[in-house]
Amino acid sequence: MTGTPARRSRAGHGDDSIYWDKSKNRYIGAVSLGYTPSGSRKRPKVSGKTKTEVRRKLRELRKELARGARAPASYTVTQAVNDWLSQGLKGKEATSIGTYRSLADNHIIPYLGVAKLKDLEADDVDEWLEGRAEVLATRSLRMVRSILRRSIAHAQRRGRAVRNVADLVDLPEGRPGRPSKSLSLEQGEAVLRAMEGTWIHTYVVLSLLVGVRPEEARALTWRHIHFAESTEGKPHVDVWRSVRRHGDTKTHKSRRSLAMPRQAALVMKAHKARQQADCRAAGKVWTDDRLVFPTATGKRRDATDVRRNFRVLLDAAGIENPGEWTTRELRTSFVSLLSDHGIPIEVIARLVGHSGSVTTERVYRKQLRPVISDGAEAMDDIFGDDETEGEGASEHD
Repeated sequence: MTGTPARRSRAGHGDDSIYWDKSKNRYIGAVSLGYTPSGSRKRPKVSGKTKTEVRRKLRELRKELARGARAPASYTVTQAVNDWLSQGLKGKEATSIGTYRSLADNHIIPYLGVAKLKDLEADDVDEWLEGRAEVLATRSLRMVRSILRRSIAHAQRRGRAVRNVADLVDLPEGRPGRPSKSLSLEQGEAVLRAMEGTWIHTYVVLSLLVGVRPEEARALTWRHIHFAESTEGKPHVDVWRSVRRHGDTKTHKSRRSLAMPRQAALVMKAHKARQQADCRAAGKVWTDDRLVFPTATGKRRDATDVRRNFRVLLDAAGIENPGEWTTRELRTSFVSLLSDHGIPIEVIARLVGHSGSVTTERVYRKQLRPVISDGAEAMDDIFGDDETEGEGASEHD
């Protein structure tokens, strides 16, 4: 009959068919791909106002199918990011997942979230990154692009995306990040005198004079601390664990044993004696498996708690703007003071557990003078003298 679209024939496996859908007032194109394991037919479809438009879309669909995937028409960036956050981070620390979630919620989803993943173009990502570069430091900018790239890659592995446009763009330069700070010698001396006899004073002494990472210090037990010089050489601390998942240190090189300067050893001994006295007073049995820096209930302290107490100590030491400091900058100060004292960068890299001197030089080192020495001996030279040793000894009488 005139004016009536021709009756369609049943498409064979792999054939394309085009037919008129009266309810949608559009032409529909379909590809027959056989059946799913459950027995339902696999027929991806496209639509258009004309047969020519539908044929073009079918050709594009064929190209996508040949590449092994076809992104669902309605699958958005928000869905891709949320799927990756919920499914692609198994085994990661909760704190890391929280960081990714915060960056995604604040810098990806509000700007790209509603975009259909199959329609997302490299130009869209370029424009988004340029906008974020005005408010984010380069490191954070790299992280948000990584989240988008890994989210799309996760979608690709599940047949929800064809290409990863985040791989096609260059990273612009972000805002300068906050430079890490380092305590001067005078500030370091003030900090080492502040709040003596408290756990946070001991934590600061160990971090500043030995250079352990914050996550390493929080995981220390007394089994890692060695004082008996006659049988084990110098007093030292075994930095073998951290608060990272499974207790691993940051890298293989991070697993190390570090000699303690005399001042650190004296302060650590006094700290252990106080803990043992508290344990006896509570009628409990002491074991060296106890944490060196536990909470009042014996649990591991979190980073926020340590940072808050550290800033209280800085205030007591007369350091200006204590709220602007982080515990990690004790380690920065350790490196800076050693370097200023003349310790070669290669030696400092071994002390802080870096695989090479590049990271130490780029991030931590403030100065470099070519004089050979040892970390613990150098810290004794920097902060230790007869007066200091006397004060340390009298503190424990």
